[in-house]
Amino acid sequence: MMKEHRQCFAIFFFIYLVFCSSQFAISQRLVNFISGVPTLWINRPSIGSILGRGILNYTPILLEGNASLRFLYGFSCDFNHTECFLGISLVLYNSTGETIYIEGGQLVWSANRDHPVQVNATLQLGRDGNLVLADSDGTLVWSTNTTGKSVSGLNLTETGNLVLFDTTNHTVWQSFDHPTDCLLPGQNLVSGQKLTASVSADNSSQGLFSLTVLNGSWATYIDSDPPQFYYTSENPDSPYWSFDGHTLTALQYPPTSIAQYIQLGHDGHLRVYQLHNLENSMFGLNWKEVGDILTLSDCRYPMVCGRYSICINGGQCTCPVEVNFFKPFSERVPNLGCTVLTPISCDSSQYHSLVELKNTAYFSFRFNYELNSSVFWLKIEDCQRACLSNCSCKAAVYVGSLDVSLPGSCLLLNEVFSLIDSSEISGTTVFLKVQNSSYAPVISPRQKLPFKVIIGCTLIGIILILSVCSALSKKRSEKHKAGDFLDLEPILPGILTRFSYNELEIITDDFSRKLGKGGFGSVYEGTLSNGTKIAVKHLDGVGQVKESFLTEVKTVGGIHHINLVKLIGFCAEKSHRLLIYEYMVNGSLDRWITQENGLTWHKRQMVILTGQRLRYFVHWNINFDLNFGI
Repeated sequence: MMKEHRQCFAIFFFIYLVFCSSQFAISQRLVNFISGVPTLWINRPSIGSILGRGILNYTPILLEGNASLRFLYGFSCDFNHTECFLGISLVLYNSTGETIYIEGGQLVWSANRDHPVQVNATLQLGRDGNLVLADSDGTLVWSTNTTGKSVSGLNLTETGNLVLFDTTNHTVWQSFDHPTDCLLPGQNLVSGQKLTASVSADNSSQGLFSLTVLNGSWATYIDSDPPQFYYTSENPDSPYWSFDGHTLTALQYPPTSIAQYIQLGHDGHLRVYQLHNLENSMFGLNWKEVGDILTLSDCRYPMVCGRYSICINGGQCTCPVEVNFFKPFSERVPNLGCTVLTPISCDSSQYHSLVELKNTAYFSFRFNYELNSSVFWLKIEDCQRACLSNCSCKAAVYVGSLDVSLPGSCLLLNEVFSLIDSSEISGTTVFLKVQNSSYAPVISPRQKLPFKVIIGCTLIGIILILSVCSALSKKRSEKHKAGDFLDLEPILPGILTRFSYNELEIITDDFSRKLGKGGFGSVYEGTLSNGTKIAVKHLDGVGQVKESFLTEVKTVGGIHHINLVKLIGFCAEKSHRLLIYEYMVNGSLDRWITQENGLTWHKRQMVILTGQRLRYFVHWNINFDLNFGI
């Protein structure tokens, strides 16, 4: 019986330990945790009585601090729990009985800023001493790489430093040696370490801007290849930091401030923030900017106007005037930069040229010069040539010497960020490399075309002009020759049919059936598609028969008489002039006159008299038309 009671007690005790282990993370007593066995924490933002206000929900692992403002090491998730980060946050901590409230929160360090995890992700301190973060599907996300270093415990210090230590209490690994974008008071930055800004206020992934210790100074730069510096430290120290040439240390100023941190922003600024008016913080912490350490003018920041854009008058942005090569990324938001219309291709370097921007400066020239990095002493022509001969070069910055006979300073850029208008300062020029069309290359102002090329282009232009003029003249001449005939259709609308020469070739079987020949041409037999037979009169020559052709079409085409053959249509195409008549089934007049059973002399006399009257009638009509303009 006692044995059964002992077994039940063991089961209940095990369940109690499991329950406690799930609640262990929210206990403020977990400041210094030491364990000789594997320890596991699970990301469960909704467990226990944790209440995340604002947009963050927490799964605390360690808490440090005695007042309401504390450092929290654990998971912080967005409102929908779709992205969670393991890190250290400054939070407002309150408890009522067993209920714990966490308000607001400022993330000052993160282990997985580039790789958010999901709910049920795990953090495990293993027997081998390695602290490992794995996503909910088991994917390895981050670790301290401390395998085999005899790690015996995990601690969060009162300054916000996460520490792994060994049995002798010696620090094996600490978060202060692996900063993200913030420095806490007392935290050092040495050579080989760097701060890296976030992409934006809503995206904590690593962005373009960094701060590091280099060559006896600390400097900020934009991450390119090679890096482009935009600030190097000039003063030995300030109220917010100190620097001895090797170590940059963040300071608490004033010493009585509740909380403070330095952050490298996504815009490249290095700002100091302090907690403001803690008593009235109802929905999170109220951080106030108390200083901008870099003290640069707006145009001196690399991305103030975006890539290839020119910063004017302390913040106004505009694209280079060469509209054939650049356009704004957004017309409504000019500080997003400019896009290159035709990307530069190394396979067609023969079509590269440089666009000259006079009185234009670049933010990194001075600092690269001070650091003896990528600055050469060259003449301006050699500086241009060096950029054109190097495909990686996207632009060249040139600062001339006061003595024009001496070489100036040349900086080659593999990436182009914001440019600076320096119209008040002469001697600084930026040459932007552009990709020209292979058919119409654009030459920079300083380049000259060879004399042979100019002569060749001039001759080609003259030949093209003469060819066009000749073609137009020929077309005008042909139109003039055929002009009179092309106007026949509107003269007799609905009476005559205009035939094409190809149609007549088909109708007459290629003019194979000849009926007769006269002074102006030959007559051929043809058959229309409806079976009607026709006679096609083919006139010889254009100039000789022009007036005869027009007269016959205008007069005969408009007269319909029982004793006159009917004109059906005509053809006036190029040099071809043809008249189409109805076919005389009974043959020609001379055939009937000369045959044996032909006309008697009396009938012949009557025909002659009728013909004379008809001729008079026709001539009278023609004269009437001419005299009265009909």
